[in-house]
Amino acid sequence: MDDFMTDSVTEDPWSEGLTATTPDYEFQDFMCDLSSVRAFRRACEPPLFWMIALVGGPGNLAVVWIYLNFRRRLKTMTDVFLLNLAVADLLFLVTLPLWAVEASHSWTFGATLCKVTSAVYKVNLFSSTLLLTCISMDRYVVIVQTAKAQNSQAERRRFARFVCAGVWLAALLLATPELAFSTTVSTEEDEGPREFCRMLFPSHVGQRTKMATLWVQVVMGFCLPFTIMAACYGSVVATLLKTRSFLKHKAMRVVLAVVTVFLATQLPHNAVLVTEAMQAANVTVTDCRELKRFLKVGQVLKGVAYLHACLNPFLYVFVGVRFRRDLFQLLRSCSCRRPGTPSDQLSRSGKSPLGSARASDSDTSQALSL
Repeated sequence: MDDFMTDSVTEDPWSEGLTATTPDYEFQDFMCDLSSVRAFRRACEPPLFWMIALVGGPGNLAVVWIYLNFRRRLKTMTDVFLLNLAVADLLFLVTLPLWAVEASHSWTFGATLCKVTSAVYKVNLFSSTLLLTCISMDRYVVIVQTAKAQNSQAERRRFARFVCAGVWLAALLLATPELAFSTTVSTEEDEGPREFCRMLFPSHVGQRTKMATLWVQVVMGFCLPFTIMAACYGSVVATLLKTRSFLKHKAMRVVLAVVTVFLATQLPHNAVLVTEAMQAANVTVTDCRELKRFLKVGQVLKGVAYLHACLNPFLYVFVGVRFRRDLFQLLRSCSCRRPGTPSDQLSRSGKSPLGSARASDSDTSQALSL
């Protein structure tokens, strides 16, 4: 039996989220045994987290591998954004085994690593969504403003590096609350004491800071990026509809897949976050069964949101014709390399033998195949 009345700090010892953003229920005599919620988490999260890590790890490593082995592969703004996106997803995937261990047993890695892993999660959240936004804006320029894209390719590539630096800096700043307030929390259970990695807010900043953290995550991690993506891809679709290319239907399917996957994975989880922010401002959930259902649904939707880390390589990279050709060429070069052949032959040349297949950024039929 857990008592969720708080005293000197605003804390969530029963929250099952990575950053403990579930609202406090601070009213007299409200006590609810959430052992079934924790049992659900122990059964649900570890296999899901391991699956995401095992699928997303090789996929994102393959993306980084291709970009590092083909020096001239980074020839567009989108290529630069995709490389940074893969790095951001890899950083997040490295932390998933730690969260799986916590869900199965307990957080045994100390308060410092708790701060770091919580911050890495937020850095990935904000950097990945901001990078996806940048990709949509670049596709808009390439397809809708073709002449501008042709005339400033070299300048745009240099600009992309400054944009990525700004994205990482913004993500680090937005992850400051995790670095400041994340720590370990001990709870008593039937199996004995367990520790969890959670966010604890001092009483003088408790609810307001928690609400601000939630709303910043929703606005910067979903609402603003989706608004920009919808506007950019809407203009892209309108432009493609005016073309006569037989590849326009394939390009439009890519756009539809990008928007659909982003909505399907992120919208439900952000709806839960909005509900939590509203509950933190004005607690209305007093029924124990309703609270348990809410927490279980939130755990499932959180796992769905994490799928983006393993879906991004397949959705944004492997769907591209040029990238698949480069990947197959690199695999063939590794399997068929003769003894004595320099291992970095491709890196030195920076060229794929498929030179004739290269498409410029201004080619509308290739623009969404990356």
